[in-house]
Amino acid sequence: MKRFAASLLAALMVLTMAACGGNTNQQSSTPADGGNSSAPAAPAGETIKIGCLAPLTGEVSVYGIATYQGIKMGVDEINAAGGIDGKQIELIVMDEKGDSVEAVNAYNSLVDQGVVAIIGDVTSKPCIAVAEVAAEDNMPMLTATGTAAEITTIGSNVFRTCFMDPFQGQIMATFAADNLGAKKVAVMYDTGSDYSQGLADSFKAQADTKGMELTAFEGYGTADTDFTSILNKIIATSPDAIFVPDYYGDVSLILGQARVAGYTGAMLGGDGWDGVLGVMPADKMTATDNGFFSNHYATADEAAAKFLSQYKTLFDMDGNAFSALGYDSAYIMADAIKRAGSTDKDAIVTALAATDLECVTGHVTFDANGDPIKSVAVTEFKGGEAVLNAKVSA
Repeated sequence: MKRFAASLLAALMVLTMAACGGNTNQQSSTPADGGNSSAPAAPAGETIKIGCLAPLTGEVSVYGIATYQGIKMGVDEINAAGGIDGKQIELIVMDEKGDSVEAVNAYNSLVDQGVVAIIGDVTSKPCIAVAEVAAEDNMPMLTATGTAAEITTIGSNVFRTCFMDPFQGQIMATFAADNLGAKKVAVMYDTGSDYSQGLADSFKAQADTKGMELTAFEGYGTADTDFTSILNKIIATSPDAIFVPDYYGDVSLILGQARVAGYTGAMLGGDGWDGVLGVMPADKMTATDNGFFSNHYATADEAAAKFLSQYKTLFDMDGNAFSALGYDSAYIMADAIKRAGSTDKDAIVTALAATDLECVTGHVTFDANGDPIKSVAVTEFKGGEAVLNAKVSA
């Protein structure tokens, strides 16, 4: 995981240096520059400034970098095609290090720099903190990947491109019952993660609605790496499927240890599983078989396949759900500003609410809360590959 994060960060550094001669102006509040850019500022009124908040350093930088690279890829394409009504987008990115206080400070800096909209934040807690101040300003805000249910309830100016946590848990419980025919299910989750807890709770509620027996509901610590005792306890209850709503680093460990412990049944998860194949050792890859997770796109879809190919060419690494959602968010925000015909905040918020756009992660419209209405691609690990198993409608 650390090696993967390091390679992502290295790629980002190369990208940032290359971008100094490109169409997109950037500023990044990294420890080295404190948020100041050596690039000359564009003349006032010649660009449309959009702010981007992401953890480019710190413990969750692997997610921030992937999301940011997707956003930048989208912005660069839009600029190359003429921008928004002839004006180039000036993307100003700030590193909030995965910290809520840093995120609010970064947001205030972006406001001072004259941004007309925000794409971010990436993880849920900083996203909630930013949404609370953005709502006071009625700043158009679109998070690509913030999944906590609370985020879009904070203000009518706040939208998200990804599914929210309760929705994913509900979808996977429905999939377990209707598609896998599961009668008995178990849950193990990270007690220190809002993401993991949110999915676990919604899965549990939907399992009850679907008439499945919940044989175990076990928590573990964020720092845990040995899950053998919990797995043995769960396996003893003979579940048809085990739901593990966590991110791919821990999931790769849990899958491996579950198979060693003798469990051959279905293992289920949320979008945090996207990336498991990249960190799973080759000699343990079979542990991923019979694993299923909710995802934002199907890699076999034409738009997704094109995006992943171009992303690989640009960054020399595989794209994932975070990068795809970032990419879509750039297009959704640009589309809203274009339809608004103005950089007025109220006009952009109104246009965002009326979004109706075909994206890599599906056809996107928003409900009254600013949450996306789109189908879920349930992905299956099979033979060391991630393949579409089913699309489940909202």
